[in-house]
Amino acid sequence: MKRFMLKGSIIFLAFTFFIYTTTPTVLADAISGELIVTLGEDLTQAQKESILKEMGIENEEDVNIIYVTNEEEHNYLGDYIPAAQIGSNALSSARIELRDDNTGIAVTTNKITYITGSMYSNALATAGISGAEIYVTAPFDVSGTGALTGIMKAYEATTGEKIDEEVKQAANEEMVVTAELAEDEDIGEEEAVDFMNKIKEKIDQEQPESTEELRDLIIQLAKELGIDLSDEQLDRLVELFDNLRNLDIDWGKVNDTIDATKNWISDFAESEEGQGVIRSIVNFFQSVWDWFLSVFSNN
Repeated sequence: MKRFMLKGSIIFLAFTFFIYTTTPTVLADAISGELIVTLGEDLTQAQKESILKEMGIENEEDVNIIYVTNEEEHNYLGDYIPAAQIGSNALSSARIELRDDNTGIAVTTNKITYITGSMYSNALATAGISGAEIYVTAPFDVSGTGALTGIMKAYEATTGEKIDEEVKQAANEEMVVTAELAEDEDIGEEEAVDFMNKIKEKIDQEQPESTEELRDLIIQLAKELGIDLSDEQLDRLVELFDNLRNLDIDWGKVNDTIDATKNWISDFAESEEGQGVIRSIVNFFQSVWDWFLSVFSNN
């Protein structure tokens, strides 16, 4: 059954609105080397210029740019989603500004229709990234599945730290599995993300030693949360987390990063600046509602 968390939704909406509307100013003042941009290799020159401008970058010489190819997207996603869904062009792009470790990962999106900011941030936490502010965009509506590849590539280029190839694959798989769960009308986006996070917490706490123990853990957790998983969904989750369980992943760090992200968003929402943004959003929707009322009252 879906559970609607109105307060959390408003907080995240406010935070997203704040990041999106202030991104150009932040980037214009940034020092080269503190941030990196990934661009889909198949963007036209006009699209590239438009996206850089959207990110607040007036001169591409001021920032390190990493290009992501469609071949790379297929390499990391080909085992998890149909090739047609990945497409034949690399278009998703991102601006990544690294923060101190253990400060959380905030991801906002524009024209990304399938993957949400939380899905990106949770997969990146699994990959070992623990502090970043990320903006993902495209020249027109796209699924956004290829953006994660570029973000991890940019992280490696900026920090010099290598992410294990199997971990990259697993992070992409996690992103896709979460998105698939979110498509279930009885689960939805928020509950899918929350469920995935709670599985990670349980794995850290209980340290399952076999596939069957992991399966029982997921079944029990789903029951506690009121989530009715199909056999196919359960098998997908067991396969994913069994793979993750056998990789060298620091689950304590992953869960700390997820908690830090929640705290970051919550702290902003409770700040004077955050309250101002929330008021702006409420006033905006109130004005839209008033306009609709005026239209219908005049008919």
